[in-house]
Amino acid sequence: MIVRFGFVAMSVLLENASPSRTMTYATFSKLDDREAGLRRLERIAEENLRTTLRLMKHCVGHDVYVYRMTSKLIPLATHDALKDWNPYPALEAAFADVGAYARDKGMRVSFHPDHFCVFSTPRPEVLAKSAEDLNYHVTMLEHMGLGPMTKCNIHVGGAYGDKPASLERFIRQFGALEERLRVRVTLENDDKTFTARETLHAAEAVGAPMVLDIHHHAVNDGGDGEAALHGELWPRIVRTWRGPDGQPLPLAPKLHVSSPKSERDPRGHADNVEIGPLLRFLRGIADSVPRLDVMIEAKRKDAALLQLMDDMRRLEAEGAGVRVIDGGSVEIR
Repeated sequence: MIVRFGFVAMSVLLENASPSRTMTYATFSKLDDREAGLRRLERIAEENLRTTLRLMKHCVGHDVYVYRMTSKLIPLATHDALKDWNPYPALEAAFADVGAYARDKGMRVSFHPDHFCVFSTPRPEVLAKSAEDLNYHVTMLEHMGLGPMTKCNIHVGGAYGDKPASLERFIRQFGALEERLRVRVTLENDDKTFTARETLHAAEAVGAPMVLDIHHHAVNDGGDGEAALHGELWPRIVRTWRGPDGQPLPLAPKLHVSSPKSERDPRGHADNVEIGPLLRFLRGIADSVPRLDVMIEAKRKDAALLQLMDDMRRLEAEGAGVRVIDGGSVEIR
């Protein structure tokens, strides 16, 4: 099994490389000239996109071809007071450059809308804002010229005092979204509410691929240990990465990995990734798929990825069934 590693949004190795520069609405509202303020927001967004391109080139320089972009590319893009603002014409070239680079280099890029994007909500106004937020992410991908195989990863959402009812409400409300939004989504199990099994039920019901987070599963497994994960759940998760015709999507299944911050904070993310639990899981599924993409959710971002690759080289030297392919990928036997 060939495994590619990626990281999230920010770099701790590059200087002056934040792709999330912003302006608060409080600052914007104090500007005397609203139109000048909008042009300023567009300039910040263009800088964020240019920085994103720089980060992607940094990735490729280290043989890293899996990268999650920040959701904060366009400041105030979904603010209610700016609904009449269309920033995309001013950003067409910058968006096109990001998309062209991703296609040219064969990079797998993605978004992860934040916890406000919840389709299990019982509140109509929250549901509307969730759809608006997802539409914002999909619209950015469309302006990058990236097709439906470029995904936005979300969680099922809250339980609201009745988890079975909330799960079914998610299935109903997500299923009512327009197709251009639905086809962009992958679903991930979370660390407090919806387990891997419950998330898998939702993914199968709505026809979305499921991203397994093994750290979240470790702290919220619902009674499903490693045996159940490998024996029943993982093969079903792999099947969610197939199209309606039963053929594999042109995307490898995706995994999220991180390590507990501490015994007192087992849900928090550590600076780096502990290789032992990850390698144990990868070895357990090595015969199930030919390729797998792994998103590292560690505090040290790209530095954590490079540290993990150093650990993989050490294991390779020890004859531990790992072959390092390049700076960002390995073969697990």
